[in-house]
Amino acid sequence: MSHLLAALAVFLAVHAVPAIRPLRARLIAISGERTYIAAFSAVSLGLVVWLGVAYSQAPYVELWSYRPEFKWLALLAMPIACVLAVAGLTSRNPFSLGAGYTKFNPARPGIVRVTRHPAVWGLALWSVVHIPINGDAASVILFGLLSVLGIAGPRSLDAKRKRAMGEIEWAEMAARVESVSLSAGLRQIGALRMLAGLALYGALLFAHEPVIGISPLPVF
Repeated sequence: MSHLLAALAVFLAVHAVPAIRPLRARLIAISGERTYIAAFSAVSLGLVVWLGVAYSQAPYVELWSYRPEFKWLALLAMPIACVLAVAGLTSRNPFSLGAGYTKFNPARPGIVRVTRHPAVWGLALWSVVHIPINGDAASVILFGLLSVLGIAGPRSLDAKRKRAMGEIEWAEMAARVESVSLSAGLRQIGALRMLAGLALYGALLFAHEPVIGISPLPVF
C-alpha cells in the first residue's frame, strides 16, 4: 500500500504546481509556455502510468463484499463519461480543459453549453462509479481521491480562468454561452465526437479484462 500512497503523494504534489502562481509563472518564464505545457503533460501521463502500476500491486483489503449489480452503474455511466471526455478535450473551451480557446465561438459552444468542464466531469463520473464496484481499500483510496479532484476541479478552474480573463469578460462569455439553447449545443457537439466517445467506451470495455484482469460485465 505504501507504493500506492507514494505515487498518489507525488501525483498531488505535481498537480499542485499550477495552483502556485509564482512557481508556475517562473517555470513558464524559464522554459516557455509550450515547453511547460508539453513537459507537464508528459509528466502527468507518466504519473498516471505509475498510479496504475502501484494500484495493481497494492494488497487487497476488503471493505465491503462484491455486488455484481454495481457493475451496471459503470456500464450505464461510462458511455456518458467517455463522450464528455472526448468532446471536452477536442473542443475549444475558454473555461476549462480543451483544444485551446483562441478560436472559441460562444455562439457555437457545443459541449461547453452542456457544462463548462466536460472533461473534468467525465473524469469525476468515471472515478465515482468505480468506487462501489471495488470494495477494497486501494480502490477507495485511488478512486476516492480522483473523485474529490474531479468534483473540486470545476470550482478551481473557474477561479483560475476568472483571474486570467477578468471577472467581467468571464461573466460576459459565460452569459453568451448560456444564451444558446441546450438542444443547439447538443447538436453542435457533432456526430463524430459522439461516435469517438462511444468508440472509446467500446475500447475500454473490450480491453478491461485483458488489461485490468477483471471483466466489466456483471456475473451473477
